Order: sequence, then C-alpha cells, then structure tokens
Amino acid sequence: MFITTMDHVPGYRVDKVLGLCIGQTIRAKHVGKDIAAGLKQIVGGELRGYTEMMQEARDEAIQRMIQQASAMGANTILNMRFMTTSIMQAAAEVMAYGTAAVLVAEEGMTS
Repeated sequence: MFITTMDHVPGYRVDKVLGLCIGQTIRAKHVGKDIAAGLKQIVGGELRGYTEMMQEARDEAIQRMIQQASAMGANTILNMRFMTTSIMQAAAEVMAYGTAAVLVAEEGMTS
C-alpha cells in the first residue's frame, strides 16, 4: 500500500477514487506514565512515555486505515492526514484518514 500526503503521485494517474478510508484508536494514560510525567514537568523535558504512547496510537490508526483501504480494493491512500482529539481527561483519540484510490503508472513508468 502506497500512502502519501499529496493528492497526486508523479508518474502515476488516479484510475479510480474509492472514497474515504479511516483508522482510529483511543488510548488512555497509564497511572505510571502520569506519575513520571508529573515529575518530568517539574524539571522540564520530553515526556517519553506519552511520546511512545502517541506513536503507538498513530501506528495502530495507520494500520486500521490500510486495512479499510485494502478491503475497498485500493493500492494507495492519497491526502493522508492525522487528527487527535482529547476524549476525556485521561484519554485521546488518534485518527488517520485519507482517500482510498487505485493508481496506475503512466506510460513509460514502471511500478
């Protein structure tokens, strides 16, 4: 599956637009991460536990988006974007979305 934030891919043409594809997950904070984050706020710096949690959430959202696009028959996702929303004080939603499409190589290009 080819994923891009662009609306086109040089050397390829969009043969078919299949529609919106979405992957999402909601993650809750872990008490241990909250304690470590609270201590880190005192001295400053990166909250690595939260960074790791959000990276895992983005990865999971992307995989779910790919599964949906594949089920639609797509070989690419165009205009891919992320959205993050606070669901409640201790949880966040991460959504990956884009346009599921079928790309074909233009003449003279190899895939």
